[in-house]
Amino acid sequence: MQINISNIPEEGLNLRFSKGGNWFHQSLPMGDDSGFCVRNIDAQCFAEKILKNVSIKGRIETGIELECCRCLEKFDLPVEIEFKYVLMPADDLKKDDLELTYKDLEYGYYEGDIIDLGQIVVEQILLQVPVKPLCNAFCKGLCSVCGINLNIEKCNHETQQISSSFAALKNFKTKRER
Repeated sequence: MQINISNIPEEGLNLRFSKGGNWFHQSLPMGDDSGFCVRNIDAQCFAEKILKNVSIKGRIETGIELECCRCLEKFDLPVEIEFKYVLMPADDLKKDDLELTYKDLEYGYYEGDIIDLGQIVVEQILLQVPVKPLCNAFCKGLCSVCGINLNIEKCNHETQQISSSFAALKNFKTKRER
């Protein structure tokens, strides 16, 4: 999944490729320690050369198997991503620019004559993984007493509802000094 910049025709270059989940996990910098599983990846990209810059527009479809952070059940998250990058030669990188703006998120840099689309695909998929994955917005989670999945079964344990962080101090009494 590499593009040789000098081989991009004037009208642009259409690319399609499919990769398995194993490829994704092997491409991660930390190895297969991600805690989730990626299904087959289908990607299509259009690369266009504009002077020294390369514009890449693409679409990625895959699925991610995650574990719900409330009920600990596995679930599939379908992922459809559309992305756009403008890659500039690393020689044009301004060393004094330290602040990243929202506009800068669509820009990147390349070195040499090769652009690795695989790293762009991996980055885009990683950006879709939620910090706290939920199987659905109404997930009830696990019972804090017996640990059963409250989405499947109901238990008779009372859960204490605390309305605020200071509610526990409601009945707190101190002795007055005389």
